[in-house]
Amino acid sequence: MRLTDYTDYALRVLMHLGAHPGRTVTIREIATEHGISHNHLSKVVYHLGQIGILTTLRGRAGGIQLARAPGQIMLGSVIRATEPDFQMVECFSEQDNTCVLAGRCKLKHLLAEATGAYLERLDHVPLSALLAVPDGPPGCRPMIPTFDPAHVLHPA
Repeated sequence: MRLTDYTDYALRVLMHLGAHPGRTVTIREIATEHGISHNHLSKVVYHLGQIGILTTLRGRAGGIQLARAPGQIMLGSVIRATEPDFQMVECFSEQDNTCVLAGRCKLKHLLAEATGAYLERLDHVPLSALLAVPDGPPGCRPMIPTFDPAHVLHPA
């Protein structure tokens, strides 16, 4: 599975803002630092503002900020909001499925289960897990919570 550029840009925006807490940042600043088209980034930022993840401030001193603390923004919800679909193979689509194996192939179920586990894992990872520890030693990375795939695949 591969995330779209749109989702990649959304995550970069959130990580950039999380690394600059309380500071109003411009789209141009992020676009320049990450080498992303300002127009593309504007669309991403607008969408993130519409769904309540970002606060946008207009005017000369305007810019963007996180609307919530990084610990309250879960990666799973961001990815669900920015990905157009999770149709890994043609048979996921009821309208466009022309696969002759449909109905007897077990791949669709397996991939759907894997996609569910992937998103379930990201539902437990806050944006704050991707941010460097401000007062930690060089190279210190925050710990991402552990995940037990058996819990998702075979819930108790």
